[in-house]
Amino acid sequence: MEYSSTTLIALTIVLVAVAGLFVWFSLTMAASEGAVARVTRASLNNLILEVQTDSESSQFLKMKKIDKIHRVQRLIADRYATAGSCAFFRIACNVLDGVLVAAIASLWGAPLWAELLAGFFVAIVIAVVSVLVRPRSAGMAKPVDIMIAHCGAVSLACKVTPFARIGGERNGTKGSARRGRGADLSDDEELEKIQLEQGKAAIDRLVESNEFDPEVSEMLRNVLTLSDTLTREIMVPRTDMICMERDTTLAAALKLFSRSGFSRVPVIGEDVDDLIGVAYLKDAVRATAFNPAAMERSVESIVRDPLLVPESKPVDDLFHEMQRSRQHVAVVVDEYGGIAGLVTIEDTIEQIVGELEDEHDRTQHCEPEKIGDNKWRMPARTPIADLEELFEIDIDEDDVDTVYGLLTKLIGRVPIVGASAVTRGIKLTAVDSAGRRKKVSTIVAEPAHVEGDGEDETSKTTQDDTTDKAESADDGDKE
Repeated sequence: MEYSSTTLIALTIVLVAVAGLFVWFSLTMAASEGAVARVTRASLNNLILEVQTDSESSQFLKMKKIDKIHRVQRLIADRYATAGSCAFFRIACNVLDGVLVAAIASLWGAPLWAELLAGFFVAIVIAVVSVLVRPRSAGMAKPVDIMIAHCGAVSLACKVTPFARIGGERNGTKGSARRGRGADLSDDEELEKIQLEQGKAAIDRLVESNEFDPEVSEMLRNVLTLSDTLTREIMVPRTDMICMERDTTLAAALKLFSRSGFSRVPVIGEDVDDLIGVAYLKDAVRATAFNPAAMERSVESIVRDPLLVPESKPVDDLFHEMQRSRQHVAVVVDEYGGIAGLVTIEDTIEQIVGELEDEHDRTQHCEPEKIGDNKWRMPARTPIADLEELFEIDIDEDDVDTVYGLLTKLIGRVPIVGASAVTRGIKLTAVDSAGRRKKVSTIVAEPAHVEGDGEDETSKTTQDDTTDKAESADDGDKE
């Protein structure tokens, strides 16, 4: 079919305009696809409050902005389907651009090979432009602004592609199944978890590129893992707590402060679970410095109310709570209300920057010591994370935090000297005990040289041996 020159020019202009519209729509969908995964309900609710309290805008403008925010809220209600719709139109527009260019070449009588080459060339150019413009990065940088600006186009895309909900429902079901295995997460919490994982992956890539300071990268990684670390993993356990009784005199309290090196000590009644409060060295000095007669007063007269935190509290939440309450020490309680341990704000900071010690600090525990070829002697309270780092393995134990706790779990009873067990190809052996209760204080870790399925057999044999030794120890105690 032949067209006049005027008609050809008009059709070419129309097709070029449509192709340009498709390019703009493709970039818009790419930016919205990157933004929809980062918009949270909380940010939208805060934005509504800001619009409602804006005294400079008219009521008409306020209602218009709020209507757009409500549209965005409906879009992120099923963010998987919305992202799928954006991805579909982004790909479809890129394909149609090539088709339209090939159609323009056909109108002007170009041969078939020229039509295909023109369409291919334009598709490549559009792809290069998309890479240079990086619309997804813009959507990730300002997700709320992008979604509000393009909510109309995204809503239209979602209405035209109802089939995108099929993939969204499948992904949503998988997400629900994952949440069902652990704690229930809200939509915003799940989004935050995804962003933390992306941040960890980005830091790992920076470290691998050797263009980043390893110490700085380690600190950044520690910051991102604060939400995954629980208070019970960094606290001083109750067995290691230094406490003073409520009827202790201030003179005796000052001596205890001096001997222990601690400036904050819990004050208890009949036992550790009968917590009265926390005594501060500054308060004791203030009370006695200019009044020697106050030395005979009981320490209960200066105690302060303690900050109580659950042992399952994430370390980042603990740090912010201690900041807000201006408390540098907190008492950790377990799920039954008993005292589980003690934690300081210094413990939380050490999770980021590493061990902090001054000239008055005493060594709280020895470091793992290499005693042979890939064989290590370590204190019983060595964190499992240190064991994983030494042997470059992943033990993946959530209910125990120390090597002693891991050995106890593996053998199913309280270990004594000589007890051993194998996990992930690593053999743990209790080699030393200390204290009145003869509690295991040192554990040796080494590769387990077992063949076939000998790991379970080894664990069982050592468990039986432990039982015999425990019975012998009990008989000795009775005698």
